[in-house]
Amino acid sequence: MSVRSTLIGGALALATTLGLSAAPAAADSRSPCFFINQWQGWRADGPNVIYLRVNLRDIYRVDLSAGSQELTWPGSYHLVSKVVGSSSICTPLDLQLAVADGHGFYQPLIVSAIRKLTPEQVAALPRKVLP
Repeated sequence: MSVRSTLIGGALALATTLGLSAAPAAADSRSPCFFINQWQGWRADGPNVIYLRVNLRDIYRVDLSAGSQELTWPGSYHLVSKVVGSSSICTPLDLQLAVADGHGFYQPLIVSAIRKLTPEQVAALPRKVLP
């Protein structure tokens, strides 16, 4: 047995002991992760909650720690996302958002939580907040 195969075997044993899986998170249909280019629309439900449409059928709820009233104003404001590092969105730290008016006004938003909604939770939402 070579040193390399011993190291690989040890790493697999450690991963198994720690409960890690070699399978990618995307294989799980309930995975909370998505890629930024899969995000297809958004709608605010007040200044502190945003709903994102991902892959046409999935809805994610994004809670903001200090939101902005501008998110609720129709038409004149844009939600801007900045990708730093990986384009995978799995935690609040992965989603860096700001609201902008297109004329130089830019207000950063701090994401405090992000979660994928179940089909039942989506069905319970008012139509006006669905992206």
